[in-house]
Amino acid sequence: MASPKSKPKPKPKGRKNTPAPEQILGYYRDMLLIRRFEEKAGQLYGMGLIGGFCHLYIGQEAVVVGLQSNCIEGDQVLTSYRDHGHMLACGMDPKGVMAELTGRSGGYSRGKGGSMHMFSAEARFYGGHGIVGAQVPLGAGLAFANKYRGNNNVALAYFGDGAANQGQVYETFNMAALWALPVIFVIENNQYAMGTAQKRSTSTPALYTRGAAFGIPGEEVDGMDVLAVAEAGARATAHCRAGKGPYILELKTYRYRGHSMSDPAKYRTREEVARMREEHDPIDGLRKVILDGGHAGEEVIKAIDKEIRAIVNEAAKFAQESPEPDAAELYTDILAEA
Repeated sequence: MASPKSKPKPKPKGRKNTPAPEQILGYYRDMLLIRRFEEKAGQLYGMGLIGGFCHLYIGQEAVVVGLQSNCIEGDQVLTSYRDHGHMLACGMDPKGVMAELTGRSGGYSRGKGGSMHMFSAEARFYGGHGIVGAQVPLGAGLAFANKYRGNNNVALAYFGDGAANQGQVYETFNMAALWALPVIFVIENNQYAMGTAQKRSTSTPALYTRGAAFGIPGEEVDGMDVLAVAEAGARATAHCRAGKGPYILELKTYRYRGHSMSDPAKYRTREEVARMREEHDPIDGLRKVILDGGHAGEEVIKAIDKEIRAIVNEAAKFAQESPEPDAAELYTDILAEA
């Protein structure tokens, strides 16, 4: 039987606090930037300007925006190949991100990383990772460095419900708990591991309980509600900064598009997707909070939308005008001399 310490925390009953109007509008702007950016990326992919794989984050915006709102200077982020939203939430320039998607020299990895493998040490974004679950032990490694240096920083390792079944995830849970590492394991449960529904791939309905055997507390959060995510993120980061070890957050979210741009998503009905859009869209939901709560009027919402569209259009223009990498780039960044 698990000890009292190892029992996961009960699910929160809802939001307790409403942030200041400027913070709520900031959430709205950040989510809208990710949404519009991803829509534009989808268009460029359809035009043949983005090659290889491309995994869009549309529908999941509240997760990364809510959690990143609790980060301080020096906190680190790692995620999987569905990474564009995380980059933008970390403050990376949309122009550099879009240029990387199109394989141009103006991109963050000088056009060599593409959609799945971007990196920015300045933004403390340590990559999108193509190997399922590979970022989780790396996140614990960054957390180990934080503890070794005695700073107050936390590493956030984002991964999906499919990756939650990988063996290396549980090896990492064990070491993170053993060494009380300041790492938040963020499970972005979008209901489908590629094309397989969670109930068909996972024996445990509640993924946040997976840390119980290691004494890691966790909770399930409505990942379509950015305010609820921000509150849960505050609890998790406070836990880690207090030296209490790792924490697990399972964010119940949903992606509107297929697993990647090449996925027709025939494993679910159009009615299911439409219902999620109509009843649980994170951006529409926050817009209602803003308007109903009197935090801002329609003119402010329209101004934000206009601003975001201009930013995204500028990013797409920059990407298309940026030159392709020189052939000599094939021989750079392949060796690090110690």
